[in-house]
Amino acid sequence: MLNRAPTVVRDIMSRDCYRVTGNTSITTLAQGLALHRLPGVPVVDEHDNLIGFISEQDVLGKLLQSAYLNDEAPLVKELMRNEVLSVSPTKSITDLAQEMLGQKPKVYPVTEQGRLCGIVTRRDVLTAILRMRHN
Repeated sequence: MLNRAPTVVRDIMSRDCYRVTGNTSITTLAQGLALHRLPGVPVVDEHDNLIGFISEQDVLGKLLQSAYLNDEAPLVKELMRNEVLSVSPTKSITDLAQEMLGQKPKVYPVTEQGRLCGIVTRRDVLTAILRMRHN
């Protein structure tokens, strides 16, 4: 398997991915985004069902405002996007690469039957395409 070029999202996704719940504070979220070097993360419920997505861009202004006013930082559920583009683990990497062209997300949650099973990033897709070219 190590020499075989990846062909589907399952081959390249990160399974043990950073995720948050709606009750996570945006301060905690921002720390996690920085620690994991991600531009955004999936929001899940207590059963790991995907319920939203939140990005650095979604929280930057509110975090700055709460720091300036010395207010309590809002919770993820107050700022998250409920409409989420997700992808199946069986989707072709080349099809996903086509979808990622333009102003699409940099991070896609990977779901099976509505449950989060990983994430895939543009960098993962780029690396996979390079491997495909060399095999």
